[in-house]
Amino acid sequence: MTKITENEIELYAIELFEQLGYAYMYAPDLERNYEEVLLKERLLGALEKINPSLHVSALQDAIKQLERIKSSELLRDNETFHKLLVEGVKVDVQREGITRGEIVHLVDFDDVNSNDFVVVNQFTMIENGHQKRPDIILFVNGLPLVVMELKNAAGENATIASAHQQIGTYKSLIPSLFTYNAFCVISDGCEAKAGTISAGLSRYMAWKSSDGVSEVSRLTPQLETLINGMLQPHVLLDLVRSFIVFEQSKKEDVNGIVTIETVKKLAAYHQYYAVNKAVERTLKAAGEGGDQKGGVVWHTQGSGKSLSMLFYTGKIVLALDNPTVLVITDRNDLDDQLFETFASCANLLRQEPVQIETRSELKEKLGVASGGVIFTTIQKFAPEEGNVYERLSNRRNIVVIADEAHRTQYGFRAKIDKNTGEITYGFAKYLRDALPNATYLGFTGTPIESSDVNTPAVFGDYVDIYDIAQAVEDGATVKIYYESRLAKINLSAEGKELVHALDEELSELDESQKAKAKWTRLEALIGVPTASRRSPPISSRTLNCVRRSLRARG
Repeated sequence: MTKITENEIELYAIELFEQLGYAYMYAPDLERNYEEVLLKERLLGALEKINPSLHVSALQDAIKQLERIKSSELLRDNETFHKLLVEGVKVDVQREGITRGEIVHLVDFDDVNSNDFVVVNQFTMIENGHQKRPDIILFVNGLPLVVMELKNAAGENATIASAHQQIGTYKSLIPSLFTYNAFCVISDGCEAKAGTISAGLSRYMAWKSSDGVSEVSRLTPQLETLINGMLQPHVLLDLVRSFIVFEQSKKEDVNGIVTIETVKKLAAYHQYYAVNKAVERTLKAAGEGGDQKGGVVWHTQGSGKSLSMLFYTGKIVLALDNPTVLVITDRNDLDDQLFETFASCANLLRQEPVQIETRSELKEKLGVASGGVIFTTIQKFAPEEGNVYERLSNRRNIVVIADEAHRTQYGFRAKIDKNTGEITYGFAKYLRDALPNATYLGFTGTPIESSDVNTPAVFGDYVDIYDIAQAVEDGATVKIYYESRLAKINLSAEGKELVHALDEELSELDESQKAKAKWTRLEALIGVPTASRRSPPISSRTLNCVRRSLRARG
């Protein structure tokens, strides 16, 4: 049987890229300085096309700024470049004797065809005396945004893990290449996964759909699916612009010393497609004649729901031209956690999020004409008196994102207090009182019960579903195992006597009813024991309570 070689896998990948519209270049044929990572002639040509109003000197200044990115930390350099890539490079331009600030855009995100996409193989790099040659690099406008390392699955030691190790070697020996890196791809020809330069192997994820509608057959090599899905020119640019974050978190060591740790994160395929569906639905719901129902995104716990909400917010801010986004939770601890995620990735939002402490502050923030990413709890929408919440804004460019959207407090239903006769409503009604023209989108980690009529009434139908089975298969979350246990119950003599009395009471029932009633009452009598604690002896007070309950029921 003929073995597929690594070279054949490389050529197969290149053919796929050419079908997507990439130009192909064989690196050994290029006249270039092996110590330079940028394709500067192509970069300058692309910048002239994208920035036609700027003089070539301004464009050359921008290129020099890119070349000067160099510090002692690769991830910091990568973050610096990413910001320039997404927001543009600031340059000074002389016009009519006056110095003005201008922006040189490195990529045209609005018109994919205005950019230059090139796939290059066998690109030799020399840095600090080390010579390395990655298999494939994707250049966009002369910038090496994607590095691919390919291994031969038939090789004994050539695994996807060894491809990841090779990426690590490149980072150590030719770090300049990764200053300009968006993400990396590793593959053995069958398996293929993508991840950032800060990601361990476990955080590299497969891309399982080429269109976001359905998963590709298992018979199709993952490398083919990843290239046709993730690395299509328009998807690649979309990922770069809206689906990469540098998340910061505080770490405290045993000595109490606090450090800031940065992790670069890239959206997984389920997050990418779900967010784009949600944005499309929101634009339709928020438009003239729209029903204001953005829908519900059900992504199971542990699959990155908070980041999906962040990616969505960053993208809807651009798509709706600076709307106000109101993020609502139903608990202070959830509000804090979600706010911390957004605050640590504020660059994607293009503004600092605000956490609301008081109702007066909520009214103030929602009283503006546009803009703002605001966090609050649903309880702040309870009226101080009566059952109508005051109107805070008539604007249509407000998007309300509800975390765990299926909870009962989002309902419209009226409730009557049996003691006072007071009528109250669910918070969905009060939200509509305050923001009647907003568009509502729900995110949840658990499925909505079929009996829940409130959630569809507020948010609409599902936008996207990513359940626990898919998440486990993709490695996004771990499998949950349930283990049944028998717990030993120690009853006092008085407790045993009461259980015997229960048997006599239930003697007239059939066996099925008898078993159900017996164990229901027994559980009420003793409580549910935990795995880590033996049930305490039943107190006389508890026994008396149970006796009274039995007498009351006849």
